[in-house]
Amino acid sequence: MSDTVASLLARRATTDPEGTFLVHSRGLMTFGEVDAQAEALAASLAGLGIEAGDRVAVVMPPWTEFVVSMFALAKIGAVMVPLNPHLTRPELQYMLRHSEAVAAITAETLGDVDFLQLFEELLTHLPEMQYLVTVGEEDLWYDDRVFQFEDLVSAGAGRDFAGPDLEPASDVFAILYTSGTTGKPKGVSLTHANLLSVAEATAEAVGLTGDDLVIGLTALHHVFGLGPGLLGCLHAGAGLILQEGFDARETLDLVERHLATVHYGVPTLFVTELHEQERLPRNLASLRRGLVAGAPVSDDLVREVESTLVPELLTAYSMTEASATVSMTVPDDPPEKRRQTVGRPLPGTEVRILDQDGTVLPAESVGEIAVRGPGVMQGYYRQPRETANWIDGEGFLLTGDLGLLDEDGYLHLVGRRKEVIIRAGFNVYPREVEDRIRSHPAVIEAAVVGVPDDVLGEAICACIVPVEGAIVSESEIRDWCLVTLADYKVPDRVRILDELPLTGTGKVRRVELARLVNECEPDGHDAS
Repeated sequence: MSDTVASLLARRATTDPEGTFLVHSRGLMTFGEVDAQAEALAASLAGLGIEAGDRVAVVMPPWTEFVVSMFALAKIGAVMVPLNPHLTRPELQYMLRHSEAVAAITAETLGDVDFLQLFEELLTHLPEMQYLVTVGEEDLWYDDRVFQFEDLVSAGAGRDFAGPDLEPASDVFAILYTSGTTGKPKGVSLTHANLLSVAEATAEAVGLTGDDLVIGLTALHHVFGLGPGLLGCLHAGAGLILQEGFDARETLDLVERHLATVHYGVPTLFVTELHEQERLPRNLASLRRGLVAGAPVSDDLVREVESTLVPELLTAYSMTEASATVSMTVPDDPPEKRRQTVGRPLPGTEVRILDQDGTVLPAESVGEIAVRGPGVMQGYYRQPRETANWIDGEGFLLTGDLGLLDEDGYLHLVGRRKEVIIRAGFNVYPREVEDRIRSHPAVIEAAVVGVPDDVLGEAICACIVPVEGAIVSESEIRDWCLVTLADYKVPDRVRILDELPLTGTGKVRRVELARLVNECEPDGHDAS
């Protein structure tokens, strides 16, 4: 891998300067326009003293300014720290301090949050933080450490800028913080080669071309949106529709309006789109292929999506520490493999299944998934012990996920090791129970967690979100599960919720959900 993120953009801007790269609420941006703005911003940021290796936070929705900032930092050789703009103040402060960010590029306001005020207050608590760049219209003459994004782009236009020579395999491009669904977030250091190798392999497996327009990526701070999404489109010369949030109605409207051809997304997005399309059908004939990743999917969901939204849905197994895609199905796979597995490892990527002692298990055996390949992270930033705990002496990343490789080399996901519920001595994998509950016609989403129980050790609690207007009872859910599940896997308790607590990328916050469940009496009603 000889390319860096900056050199890949520069080459695309040279060969296809007028090609559409970004479709957004205000219009379009070409590859040439993104490269020119990034070059100008890079010149201004370098003029402020930001240099290769410096960490710079980017905190805003998937706006064009996010993309320009990313490429500007890549040109400098600085390390981007993309952060979810919906984080709380303590979460932001922790990540900014932990990453030792010297600057932040942020939205001025977002909804009712005044980021300008928030960051100016944080500056006094973050000794490493030197500059703040805001996207907005506020007059910032009163502070010589705060700059407007547009002013820096204008000031840098036409200035000579020569970035450093970088080594793609060793120079870090981004530090991405894990979503923290079961614990404190860790900073994942990913090099240029890490992200580009996986982005390019994923784009090629999907069959992405310069004629495609991709939709469904609502979180560019997330590894899949950043890598296979944004950088994958750059590799293929495809366009990307930018969306500010997780909204099924808007996504389907944009597909119809812009004739999107490829739909990426997490399972939650596709589930809500199915109900939205049933409520108000759109013309989705332009879509030719989809790719779902970020959480396990059921055979039934794949079938429903293929019959209602896209004619062909590919599935992928991805994680931040592996630069997103580890394995995925491809169009030539047999239908049953596309619907029941997460495919075979990407080219150059190896997958092993290990027992608790680290012994490699044979095909069809359930164990921990271990991964080695060009996408495996450099390590956890400032956490060498954690890195050593999760990457073994042979370079295999221990994922904490449970799965099996079948005789044909396809990977099947079983669940998270930490999420396994031990009920009366039996191992229960939440995903199996969740898949069954989600197949109920009155259920739109479900998550299963273990709760302490004096008799069973752990009891199974199913938290479900019904379809709008539907009425479903605990006994109905239990009877539904008994049809296909052994009795020890059937939920002991059922909670009916308006919504599940989710991360910004659509994953269930299981620690928060378990805490919520533990505040309830065994009959499923709130404790009083």
